[in-house]
Amino acid sequence: MSEPVLRWRVRRELLVVKVVAALVLAVLAVLSLDDPRGAVLAGVAALVATGLALRDLLAPVRLSADGEGLVVVRGFAGAERVPWSAIERIRVDRRTRFSSRTEYLEIDTGEEIFLLSRFDLGVPCQEVADELRAFRTGF
Repeated sequence: MSEPVLRWRVRRELLVVKVVAALVLAVLAVLSLDDPRGAVLAGVAALVATGLALRDLLAPVRLSADGEGLVVVRGFAGAERVPWSAIERIRVDRRTRFSSRTEYLEIDTGEEIFLLSRFDLGVPCQEVADELRAFRTGF
């Protein structure tokens, strides 16, 4: 396996926000011990924020590309190698609903579809799609 040439990762600022949120929520849970519902709610939210921050620490690079293909994060912190020959299509899926716009990088192998958001990649999805297409064709 060759070294990755292109890599996209979660922005460090987003990781810091998740860690701070987890700490604030944990403090709120402790301070809310006299209110069981509030303590449970804040505690669960702190655990969720901690899990999200932990994933960003364990697998910060969500997508990388080299001459052999792509490595895409799968599950909590696993990774899967996808050879270029297995990739049928790379595109950006844009949807608008209730005046909210979402955008995902879609990597289609015919049998699986990998979806990565701007938060996963640290840059706009269209930028990554353009770079991957150019890299794949050698331009």
